[in-house]
Amino acid sequence: MKYLILVPDGSADRPGENALSPLEEANIPNMDGLARRGEIGLVRTIPEGIPPASDAANLAVMGYDPVCDLTGRSPLEAVSMGIEMSDEDVAFRTNLVTLRAPEAQVGSVDFDDLVIVDHSAGDISNEEAKALIEDIDAVLGAGKADTDGRVHFYPGVSYRHALIISPGEKTAGGIGDVASEAGGYRLTPPHDILERRVGDYMPKGEGSAFIADFMRESYRLLQAHPINLKREKTGRNPGNAIWIWGQGKRPNLATFRSKFGIEGSVVSAVDLIKGIGICAGLDAPSVAGATGTLDTNFSGKAEAAIDAFKSGRDFVYVHVEAPDECSHQGNRAEKIMAIERIDADVLCPVLDYLAHCGEDYRILIVPDHRTPLEIRTHSDEPVPYVLFDSRKAGTEDGGKAFSERAGATGRLFESGQALAEYFFGGS
Repeated sequence: MKYLILVPDGSADRPGENALSPLEEANIPNMDGLARRGEIGLVRTIPEGIPPASDAANLAVMGYDPVCDLTGRSPLEAVSMGIEMSDEDVAFRTNLVTLRAPEAQVGSVDFDDLVIVDHSAGDISNEEAKALIEDIDAVLGAGKADTDGRVHFYPGVSYRHALIISPGEKTAGGIGDVASEAGGYRLTPPHDILERRVGDYMPKGEGSAFIADFMRESYRLLQAHPINLKREKTGRNPGNAIWIWGQGKRPNLATFRSKFGIEGSVVSAVDLIKGIGICAGLDAPSVAGATGTLDTNFSGKAEAAIDAFKSGRDFVYVHVEAPDECSHQGNRAEKIMAIERIDADVLCPVLDYLAHCGEDYRILIVPDHRTPLEIRTHSDEPVPYVLFDSRKAGTEDGGKAFSERAGATGRLFESGQALAEYFFGGS
């Protein structure tokens, strides 16, 4: 038996009473075709009391319990980046973001009065971002002789980077025992506060002042950086500050084999998703040109999934970030385009391979969470799913589709773990 989970990240939205959602408007014949011959419904991927973030949601879809297994977003990303962490180290997600002065204000503006206009710094390139983060590290982190290497900024992919702090007496800025304080920090994801005054969302909690200091100092260092001046000159958003959030310590997940008895691979451009896979004992191949945005290598992800199946893997988890990023940007047309590209360039070739591979197969298509265009961030409402089993495919039901409204006519799973157990345990 072959198993495919396809996650069109953030594709689920909020259909209006008299308006179609992007899933309903998109031309997705392959997803809708599986829905017509399979099972549709809704699933709650976000447990009550847990923020609707991608770490919790993808853990749930993979069959883990976010309440017990989630130790923070950034440690999972650090694993994917190859960063060695001790049990006492604390990892923080570090975004390159774009801050601007409010339009009504002229002259000098205090940092706290700036507005966050782009959580991804215009989808900054890896090369540009690496140079900016290395310069930040040289001034604020390991490049400083007096830090004893205990504060280190690591470049990642596009706007997504990591800060690792090793607690100890010589930690920079008198940070002290960060490990004992990290759980109490209240840090806000930047995509949740677009177009808002940053001073209202600065780090809170005892001992968190050093994080705010890093963020303020980064703006001083980056706003006139040659890379950013060039980006602004060409009409692109600069990465003129860092925004720190998503803290946590090294995770310890049960292996996927111990949970479900199968080997598999994770195909994604996002370090968070690859990190979950690695911690679960899954392969995480790199795909050339995979960016996590609309310009990602959709076909390359399909090829990586097919290669994994051909190499003997029973399970492949294919995650495509693009719809989520389009939602954060508030771009409906591009969100629809991203969904259609996933259907045509990812699902279609993998489905064709599975249909001719000579084995039975099961396919689950499910967004990790909703990212409604009206709020431009994640929400915790149940998401639609399609589950197709090649052994049980029935006659087509023209009233079924992959969408929020259609899913509401089917079964409701109260947790992602329950759906995963049903998917892998089906006979």
